[in-house]
Amino acid sequence: MDINTLKKLLESVASGNVTVDEAVTNLKHLPYENLSYARVDHHRSLRKGFPEVIFGQHKTAEHILGITKAIAEKGDTVMITRLSAEKAGLIKTQYPGAVYHDEARILVYEQTPPAKKTTGLILVVAAGTSDIPVAQEAVVTARTIGHFVETLYDVGVSGIHRLLDHEELLTKASVFVVVAGMEGTLPSVVGGLVDKPVIAVPTSVGYGASFGGIAALLAMLNSCASNVTVVNIDNGFGAGYVAALINSLAKT
Repeated sequence: MDINTLKKLLESVASGNVTVDEAVTNLKHLPYENLSYARVDHHRSLRKGFPEVIFGQHKTAEHILGITKAIAEKGDTVMITRLSAEKAGLIKTQYPGAVYHDEARILVYEQTPPAKKTTGLILVVAAGTSDIPVAQEAVVTARTIGHFVETLYDVGVSGIHRLLDHEELLTKASVFVVVAGMEGTLPSVVGGLVDKPVIAVPTSVGYGASFGGIAALLAMLNSCASNVTVVNIDNGFGAGYVAALINSLAKT
């Protein structure tokens, strides 16, 4: 339940169109609903402006469906990250209107379209094609929350001229999500070119000495560009969410 839904409910009570008992029924699962295996946070839209997001990895299909049903019954948008195509197919049989973004591994069942942010641009940059799935996780997340996102892919430091050819786009963006594996230097390069926040996302892409993304993570944490901050390895969702929060503050 978001703030607009709550306001409409209270206005309906005040006007006499909804009884107090009916309103109590609508509100009885706030702040959360206990499903025994999960406690669904129905209060999150009111607190944070977006419903609870379901992390699908390692959850059973039964549990995912149960949590989805609890959120959907409140009229909120359902977003499930790290969801396999097989489990997404099961969800879609119950919710045909759901959209599965296979590259990002995110399913979205949008019931309450977000207020679109008309100012500010999030630019998601990926060093290599292998980094695109994590980058797309950030893209789908930010767009689902209601933000305008553009992408710039395969512009890693092994051919830095590919990045420099997009000066106009780099100047236009309000916040950057920069995704890189291997040695993880691209966020520092972008950070040195722009005067906006850069959210660095290390990926697990790379050969043996990359240690599953640890090399890229440490490189980003040690960035000398003071406008670079770092999320965890492969955490495109977290980067996209924080980018949307930062972009909410953008004036242009």
